[in-house]
Parts: sequence; C-alpha cells; structure tokens
Amino acid sequence: MSVFGNVMRFLLRKPALAISKLFGANPKEGEVFAALDKLYSTSQNDNAENCISLNVRPNDLVVIFSDQHKGNGNGADDFVSAEKNYIAALEYYNRLDASFINLGDCEELWKFPLQSVEKGHPNAFKIEREFVQKNKLFKVFGNHDLYWSLIHNANINLKKLYYQNFPIYEAVRLNVQIEDNGRLTIFCAHGHQGDKQSDGNPLSRWFVSSVWGPLQAFLQININSPASSQWLKSVHNSIMYNWSKNKEKMILITGHTHQPVFKSLTHIERLYLQLFRAKEKNDTDAISQIMNEIPYRAKDNDILSSEFMTMKPSYFNTGCCCYSDGTITGIEIQEGKIRLVKWHYVDGVPTRTIAEEESLKNVYAEV
Repeated sequence: MSVFGNVMRFLLRKPALAISKLFGANPKEGEVFAALDKLYSTSQNDNAENCISLNVRPNDLVVIFSDQHKGNGNGADDFVSAEKNYIAALEYYNRLDASFINLGDCEELWKFPLQSVEKGHPNAFKIEREFVQKNKLFKVFGNHDLYWSLIHNANINLKKLYYQNFPIYEAVRLNVQIEDNGRLTIFCAHGHQGDKQSDGNPLSRWFVSSVWGPLQAFLQININSPASSQWLKSVHNSIMYNWSKNKEKMILITGHTHQPVFKSLTHIERLYLQLFRAKEKNDTDAISQIMNEIPYRAKDNDILSSEFMTMKPSYFNTGCCCYSDGTITGIEIQEGKIRLVKWHYVDGVPTRTIAEEESLKNVYAEV
C-alpha cells in the first residue's frame, strides 16, 4: 500500500472504530425476532417481491450453499482454495437437475468491486449460469452482498454476470408435503436479519454496501461478525434456535456464521450428546472414540448451549464455502430427507460426503 494509503488508514481507523461500536453486528434477540417475523410473514404472501415460495415434490433435489465470499482471485480472496470443490459440486447437482438456493454472501463485495470478482472467478459464474438458464438458481442476498438488494444494481449487473436478469430474494420458503401427515415449511434466509449494521432501509443498505463495508475492509477493522467470533456464533445460533423453536411445523435454514448446524446442534454439541448416550449404554468403544475427537473439534468451537440435550430440530445452518482447507458444506433436501453434506479434497479430488442425515418425517414429528 502507498504511503498516502497508510496515512489515511491511520487517520481514519480510530473514528471508524468508534462508529463500529455504535453499529456493530452484536445481535439483539428482540430486534432479530422482529425482523425474522416480518420476513416470515412476508414470505406467506405469494405476491411478495423479496421472497419466493416453492413446492418441493418427493423426487426433487434442492441444494443450499452460502457464504462463498467470492473475491478477486488473489491472496485476500477466501474462496480461492474452495473453488474447485464448489465447481465440482455444482456440476454434480446440475447433472441431477437440482434447484440451487444460494443463501447469501455469495460475493465478497465489502472487500472487492463486482468487476474484479467477475474476473477472479469466471468458471464459478459459468456453472452458476447453467442453473440460471434452467430457472433453477434462487439467489438470496446477505450482508456482504447487500449490493444485490438494491434494485438498480441488480438490474444493471445481473445481465452482465448471468446473461439475463432474474429476481434476487431475501428469503426462500420451501413447502414439503410429509406423506399424509401435513406440510413442513423450510424457511431459508441468510441470517443477518435484525443486524443494525446491514439490515435496514434501502438508504442504510446502500451506505453499508457501498461505503461502510469497503471502508472497514480498507482500514482492516475487526468487523465483529459471527463468522469471525466464536462467541457471536454461539449467540447467533441461540437466537436463531429460539426464534425457530416457537414456530409450528417449520424449520429455519440460514448461513452467515460459517458454522454448520444440523437439527439445532453444532458438531461439538452433537459429540457431547453422543457421548452421553454412549455412557448410558456403557459402550466403551464409542466413548473412547468420541473422547478422542472432542479435543480436536473443540479447537474450532467449544461453546455448548445450555439446552443442547433437549433441543427441537428446528434450526439448520449451511456452514460456508470458504474454509481454509478448501472444504465446502451445504444442505441437501431430497426424497424425504435432509442432509448436511461436505465437499472436500481426497487425494486432490473433490469428494462428496454425507456428514449428517435425517428423515423429514422425523423432523416434522418433532417440530
């Protein structure tokens, strides 16, 4: 960086940090609940412009990824190491004629201008374009790509990227018939709703996407987001769960935190639950295996919810598509099942692995 740039960073950093404390991403449960309630209510209106409702048939395949944070293809781009897995995954799902919900923070527009993102990842946009051509891509905006929530931006640039215009949503509502039992609603949103920093009126959204976000990146301010704070991840998960558990026959799927959640449990919580059950059965082999894995997983996050033993399976999180080892995680819905899947490198080859799986009928019965 130039001398001038370093001087500007020094001069602006302190006042910007003061502002960031006023408008930080520390979520307040009441504000998040109000924002999610409003969005959920809107999603029930078939004429809503910012939401879409889709009926999922038994043989349909729906895949949900989020948080690619596609950048300019250089060293500061978190997506670079995962791009090969991402493209292989989308090629796989495209062959199966899947519907693809891209659940926000698809492009890292706080750090990079859209033009450089387009140039940095032409092959990723190329495979996404194939879903667009079949009307199978449902793109949702998050806080790092709020840019897409501004109609003017979307109308101008979507056609450049995807060769046609299509709607950008804030939420996708999936309606799944559970045999003769009834209908399960799967409500999908990025998860930044209620965040003062990025969930507001069009003027505040423009300010965050065009001024405040890029300024934070330039000044190298810790933006205090759930993706970069284990404590905030835990707070966010707790709020999302508390909101979802009070809804009737509905599950919530978000991204935002970069931490996979399946049936309301993080990986470490699931391990402790498995440990408890193994001890009940006096399964010494299982106990030993789980005890060996817990310290490894606790390096990423060792925070447990006080309710993890009794949680309803009402909250799921996709994880992200920008892990440093190139792994990506997402959610599949197919043939009456919901799965947490990961695509990772095995001897350098992108490989799909089912991490968790549950029947939607069982989920429906518990929510």
